[in-house]
Amino acid sequence: MKKLVLTALATMTLLACNNTKNGQETRENGAIFYTEFETPFGMPPFDQITFADFKPAFLRGMEEEAREIDSIANNPEAPTFENTIVALDNSGRILERVSSVFYGLKSAETNDSIQALAEELSPLMSEHRDNINFNDKLFARIKTLHDYTTGMNLTTEQYRLLDNYYKGFVRSGSMLGEAEKNRLREINKELSALTLKFGSNLLKETNDFKLVIENREDLAGLPEGVIAAAAETASKEGEEGKWIFTLQKPSWLPFLQYSEKRELREKLYKAMFNRGDNDNENDNKKIINDIVNLRIEKAQMLGYKTHADFVLEQNMAKTPENVYKLLNDVWKYALPQAKKEAAELQAMIDAEGGNFKLESWDWWYYTEKLRQQKYALNEEEIKPYFKMENVREGVFEVANRLYGLNFKKMENVPVYHPEVEAYEVLDADGSHVAVFYTDYFPRAGKNAGAWMSSFRGQQILDGENIRPLVYNVGNFTRPTETTPSLLTLDEVETLFHEFGHALHGMLSNVTYSGVSGTSVSRDFVELPSQIMEHWAFHPEVLKLYAKHYQTGEVIPDSLIAKIDAASKFNMGFITTEFVAAALLDMDYHTQSEKKDIDVRSFEKRSMEKIGLINEIIPRYRSTYFSHIFSGGYSAGYYAYLWAEVLDADAFQPFVEKGVFDKATAASFRENVLSKGNSDDPMTLYKRYRGAEPDPVYLLKNRGFVE
Repeated sequence: MKKLVLTALATMTLLACNNTKNGQETRENGAIFYTEFETPFGMPPFDQITFADFKPAFLRGMEEEAREIDSIANNPEAPTFENTIVALDNSGRILERVSSVFYGLKSAETNDSIQALAEELSPLMSEHRDNINFNDKLFARIKTLHDYTTGMNLTTEQYRLLDNYYKGFVRSGSMLGEAEKNRLREINKELSALTLKFGSNLLKETNDFKLVIENREDLAGLPEGVIAAAAETASKEGEEGKWIFTLQKPSWLPFLQYSEKRELREKLYKAMFNRGDNDNENDNKKIINDIVNLRIEKAQMLGYKTHADFVLEQNMAKTPENVYKLLNDVWKYALPQAKKEAAELQAMIDAEGGNFKLESWDWWYYTEKLRQQKYALNEEEIKPYFKMENVREGVFEVANRLYGLNFKKMENVPVYHPEVEAYEVLDADGSHVAVFYTDYFPRAGKNAGAWMSSFRGQQILDGENIRPLVYNVGNFTRPTETTPSLLTLDEVETLFHEFGHALHGMLSNVTYSGVSGTSVSRDFVELPSQIMEHWAFHPEVLKLYAKHYQTGEVIPDSLIAKIDAASKFNMGFITTEFVAAALLDMDYHTQSEKKDIDVRSFEKRSMEKIGLINEIIPRYRSTYFSHIFSGGYSAGYYAYLWAEVLDADAFQPFVEKGVFDKATAASFRENVLSKGNSDDPMTLYKRYRGAEPDPVYLLKNRGFVE
């Protein structure tokens, strides 16, 4: 199945016009996407792209790919790997080009026009993909090749590509009868529209709520930097002299950590966890019901008991039973620890004469107080050492010491927003590796969270190694008029995490587009990102980049020791809220019967079944669980924990041989980062590590075993 780049981006500032100007002739709307971009390294020319270009380019792209597919399917010559699989892999260039830009912008810099066009395109794109997947002549050629691979002398990568296309077509319904195909077309259209609507509703819900504070006494406990940021937000909203807190994480989280006003913490927190569940025009409960039931119907139409069975067949986990075993095994350690933590927080409340029961909106506040009490670790004391630009230079330095990469800032190149920066990535020998974009601050037009994607993937085409254009997007603490962006420990870890994904995309070195970069199973794709987190707070690494933004002083050993001592603090909560969300995902997607789902009741029963304590809620409640209802992680949120088994084990050679051991890094680059999906993931892992991963390192890293 032809891979389209449909991942997160957002809306750019569209500056160019298609009018005759300064003697220049008007060009056809969409034409900018019809050929390769005539820019350095083929970077998207955002200064020339207009909103009017998108729809014509999508229509032209679908028409062109349809002609290419027709040519492949009706080729009078006998099917070969080159005239069928390679031709299929190379088809749809215009559509890939415009999709990568448009859907990138839809996630990172969106507006009403882009949202409306996405809804208009949704059924057209769904129909187009189904027309390819249901092309009987095309599938017959693929099946012929797949059935007779023994005499074809294929490389491992070539067989992998062929097998992926064959399975992709089968899993898309190519072997169904006409009536079932027609029904599947309708299901795909509905799912495409529903998942789009879920994300749109969530963005509106996130942007619509504002906690407006008018009295300075209501800011009690908040650090000055947090207060200044809230004042700037209010000023931008035309509320001079007030303070505004939003549902962007860099705004709501420090409020929950430091605000002494319990009723305001409750108000802000409830607004956060009720997103999509307010019985208004942005409500997501009916959408969830429809998505889950359509996924059940689709999976069973394709021969699977549940949607989870359908999804997991392609992952390392293979079955729902294996996923539940991993989650339940970790849950046994996490829940008792979370209960101990809750008791400790309640004791603190009681000691202060609080006379109330610990609630979920209290957890961050009392955890922060307890952390300061136990470890003398105040995040406000640490943040000055984590200026965003210094942290970014830190990950660049780690990549240099491990893989020999160098990052050269690109000046005067078009980007989709003024805050975006671009870097040319060079290998140790000076050769071009990739272009890397960073976009790190929250905006009204940007989805919540952090992610990596690309404007172009890597492949070798006509003898040329086409290098990728990769980007990271985040929602980190904004700079203020008086202070640069100073990151929390969680934000530092997230920046390292997403950079690990970026390395996976940038260092890809395969032949075919369909198996390049991050085109791997969900429970393997998190290995490169999560292993990078191990470098974030390693003492040797902190000495390289953690420097006080005012004095330039390197972070002192005393603070490093505090960070290390507190690294397993609150781990019961962190693990429990994650596993609870992963189990909720699996409970939705292991259902085998369609029925009307009361989302609130379903979620409540799911959490009661595992004994989740009332003081903790799942990391994502259903109505804002975008990973599984508008992203690509349905029956796959567990993947972060599965990959942690891999990353904890994979980092051990660096523990034993040195954090920048060149031989270990070279092996990881060669056997994992460069290989994409060109071989079985466990085969790739064992080439690097020499054996399957030992799960004990995950438990040790979380402090559950010695």
